[in-house]
Amino acid sequence: MRRLFVALSWAAVMAIVPNLAACGGSDLNASAGPPKVIIDSDYNTLSDDGQLGVMAAQLQAQGSLKVLGITVVSGNQWLMQGVSDALKSVERLGVENQIGVYAGANYALSHDYATIQQELKEFPGGDGYLGAWSTPEPKSASDLVAPPDGFATHTKVQSQSAKDFIVESVKRYPGEVTILAIGPLTNIAQATSEHPEIVPLIKQIIYMGGAIDVPGNTTPTAEFNWWFDPEAAKTVLRLPIKQTVIPLDVTDTVQMDKALYDRVAHDPTKQTIITQLFKTLNGYGFDGKNGFETNPNYTTNIWDTLTLAYLMHPSFATQTVDEWVDVDTSFGANDGKATGYTSSPPAGLQKMTIVKRFDNPAFFDFYVDLLTRPVPVKLPD
Repeated sequence: MRRLFVALSWAAVMAIVPNLAACGGSDLNASAGPPKVIIDSDYNTLSDDGQLGVMAAQLQAQGSLKVLGITVVSGNQWLMQGVSDALKSVERLGVENQIGVYAGANYALSHDYATIQQELKEFPGGDGYLGAWSTPEPKSASDLVAPPDGFATHTKVQSQSAKDFIVESVKRYPGEVTILAIGPLTNIAQATSEHPEIVPLIKQIIYMGGAIDVPGNTTPTAEFNWWFDPEAAKTVLRLPIKQTVIPLDVTDTVQMDKALYDRVAHDPTKQTIITQLFKTLNGYGFDGKNGFETNPNYTTNIWDTLTLAYLMHPSFATQTVDEWVDVDTSFGANDGKATGYTSSPPAGLQKMTIVKRFDNPAFFDFYVDLLTRPVPVKLPD
């Protein structure tokens, strides 16, 4: 039922997506400058991944962060759609010459649609969210969906593949690169499997992924990012690298309500293209957008942006535990399920930090501030 997929090459992506031809664990040698990050993401316009992109660009503009690049993987969307949205994102923010976009894996290592369909049929439940698998895979530019403000007009994908960019960046900055892993882990698994020499050179990986001691979302047991490519997750979690997990355990407790939504969407003194898109794309339930009626009790989880907040302010994590974490890759109800071990872990696992609770008020201030700053951002020379 399972079969190995080969990632869609960046060359194939460039041939069919508009404007996609090239554009412009360790502490050794740790830099005293701002943290250097790679954002490895199943990118979207302005849901959680896109919001993190905005926040990271604003932090770079103030000199607090150095974004080396955005590496895209299929997950929320197919690779081509994610790359297209990421290109528009950096162009919209005015950082297209400083933050490159790199196309990565289009398919999971070994979690194909036939397997997924059979599992969901035999073991129903969950919220039904399948990400890219919910839509036809785009085969040409005409299959892509433009953001509300249109496709990128001049920003193009880098000629280097995502996995090669990860390898090159880690070698260029040994002991300095943090990877924010906010999508399926296929790109990271491929980079570290093909070039194991980079593993001791990675400063740390911070994940949004897994459901350790709470139910899953896509299935009753599994969180979406790790469910989409469980083999990749199992591989990367075993790497001897400093790792921190932001699982559903904490994201279930960090909720956007109407008051928080209004702080971003409806402050009359801070209206930008970002706040307008935020309102357009996230207004359902709050403003009655997209056919939804307004619900005063509506809330939604906040996910990926917690990884960036934790990187910049580890004190935001008010409760953490250290456990060994594994992911199930067997066919069945637990495919993609994460398990934390407090003792006697299976061989090969790495002990890591799991965040359980966040300082929500402090995070909300951080979140609102960065999402409502002026755009385009003004980066330092």
